[in-house]
Amino acid sequence: MHEYSIASSLLRMAEEQVAKHAAERVSALALSVGALSGVEIELLETAWSLVRERSCCDGVDLAITRVAARWACAECGAPIAPGGLLRCDDCGASARLACGDELVLERIEMEVG
Repeated sequence: MHEYSIASSLLRMAEEQVAKHAAERVSALALSVGALSGVEIELLETAWSLVRERSCCDGVDLAITRVAARWACAECGAPIAPGGLLRCDDCGASARLACGDELVLERIEMEVG
């Protein structure tokens, strides 16, 4: 279950920022998770609920934005319709993944004394 290691890494990053900014605790964490990232959001939320206990993130839920997969032409940048062939209708070039494989810690909000 790699979601547990992701949750542990999120906690480590939050703890580093709390120490760096002399904060008291974290009040919010926001993530973007792509549909093709390989992350099971429900498992990540469960893992997070375990690793955050008795830490600077105790009681903080993850605010997760799901990012849909989008494809675009690698040559001309034209968007590729979902469910279609991964080839450009305009120029015939192959498609490239434009977004949807990311896992990004977007924001950490902290309480500073």
